[in-house]
This record gives sequence, C-alpha cells and structure tokens, in this order.
Amino acid sequence: MSASPTLELAQQLIRRPSVTPADEGCQQLMAERLEALGFNCESMRFEDVDNLWAVRGESGPILVFAGHTDVVPSGESAGWEHDPYSALVKDGMLHGRGAADMKGSLAAMITACEAAIAKANPSLETLRLGFLITSDEEGIAAHGTRRVIDALTERGEQIDYCIVGEPSSTAAVGDTIKIGRRGSLSASLTIRGKQGHVAYPHLADNPIHRAMPVLAALTGMTWDAGNDAFPPTTLQISNIASGTGANNVIPGSCKVDFNFRFSTESSHEQLTAKVTELFDAHALDYKIDWHLSGEPFLTQPGL
Repeated sequence: MSASPTLELAQQLIRRPSVTPADEGCQQLMAERLEALGFNCESMRFEDVDNLWAVRGESGPILVFAGHTDVVPSGESAGWEHDPYSALVKDGMLHGRGAADMKGSLAAMITACEAAIAKANPSLETLRLGFLITSDEEGIAAHGTRRVIDALTERGEQIDYCIVGEPSSTAAVGDTIKIGRRGSLSASLTIRGKQGHVAYPHLADNPIHRAMPVLAALTGMTWDAGNDAFPPTTLQISNIASGTGANNVIPGSCKVDFNFRFSTESSHEQLTAKVTELFDAHALDYKIDWHLSGEPFLTQPGL
C-alpha cells in the first residue's frame, strides 16, 4: 500500500489509544488540520467527554461530517497478531483498533476536504462545511453528539445535511452506502438467587441455573422479520458474570448484559415488554436496567 495523506493521518489517529471516553489528542490533531483549511474550531467538553465542532464558511446550508474518536477496548493483547495501536500496514490492509470504526473515516473526511478546498470546488462557494466529532460514542454516549446538538440548538444553529462516517462497507471501501441505521437497546440484567455451599444445594438458590433456560429462550426468540431496508432484529449477549471464583460456592447473583439491534419493525417499548413477559413467566427474582442508545431511522431516498 503506497503512502497517502489519508493513510498517514489514519495511522496518526490509531496510534493514539483513545479508549472510550478518552480522546488522547485525536481531536486536537484534527483541529490543527481543519484550522489550516479555514475552519473555526470549537472545543465543547461535557463531563469527561471531548467534542469538536468545526465550521468553514459564513453563509449557506451546512454539510456536516459526523464521527467519533473513541474506540472500544482492545482486550487481551495476546489475542492480537500485532500491537492494536501500531497502525501497521500489512498485505495491503491497515491494522489497528479504530482502523474501520472509525479513524479511517475521520482521516478520509479531512483529506477529502483538503482536496476539495485545494481544487477550489465551486460548490464550496455556496455551501458551508462542518465537523461534529465526539469521544463518547462507543460507551454510554450521554455527553457526546446529543449534548453538542442541544447546545447548537440553543444557539439557533441547525445542521442541514450530515454524512456519518461509520463503517458500512462489506468487502471493499465504499461498496455500501447506507441511508439509515438500526436502533440500539442495551440491558443489564441481575438475577438474584441465594448463596450457599455446593454440598447443600437444597439450602441455596443457584441464579446461574435459573438464568440458563431463560437465556436459551431469549436467544431463541424471533423478534421480527425485518423489511426491505433492515434485516431482522437481533439480540446478542455480551457479558455474563457470577460467582466468587471458588468452585464450591453457589453464587448469590448472576449478571448478564445484552444488546438489541432493532429494525423499524420493532420499537424499544415492544422489545422491553416481550423481555419482561419472558422473565416474569420464568418466575425470576430479577432487576433489569435498560439503556436506549438510539431509535432506528431511515432517510427517504432522494432527499
């Protein structure tokens, strides 16, 4: 792979280990490039989250590139063939945490603007350009894009068009461009039992045993059939935790995290109701906390 401005910038970003909600200087690097193009860059920090709002142009509708600098944890380093933050190029591919989601996209957005401005693209005479970048997308996403939009709304600023750089390609870059997204609904479930010694199970209540048939039923359910725009709604269990670490103690509780990616055929209210009905049918002693990251949406083609 030959060196290119896009690749070089992507590597610089990947080498900053910005595990959510940390930014690790990624937005400062981007701001320096954007300011050189005439963007007015504004840092908007809420709680422990860094956000960047950048605008170029004085009038006309605004086209905003939206994205995030944070990445998910890399996990055990032994599971990686290479350092996840080395940004290594091997066999024509860029490797590293964030290469796809979504530091490669951030680099492409900036270098595309650099190229368009260098060529004095006529459309830039009547169009403003903007960047809305957050370090709070991979986590709970409470102090990122939403907070920036709220602040802009209070100031009377409106976004006319938006391109989100989240990866949508399947085999090659740019082979799929999407005009919508599925909703995301997460749950943290705690099943309560009664701790005891494994030699006396009749004196305890094993929450893992209670969880097993419920989780089997949960993962076996069909939530909807999807539609022409979206695949069927899916559920994935992401974490299970229970026990003291000792092999002779029945645990007192079992915690399970799972997530729905849901189509426009389902609402988050319908999904939570179905899950509650299932859990109640199994007579569980449980507590569940829900977090809705976003509803599904579909942009009308041609707009």
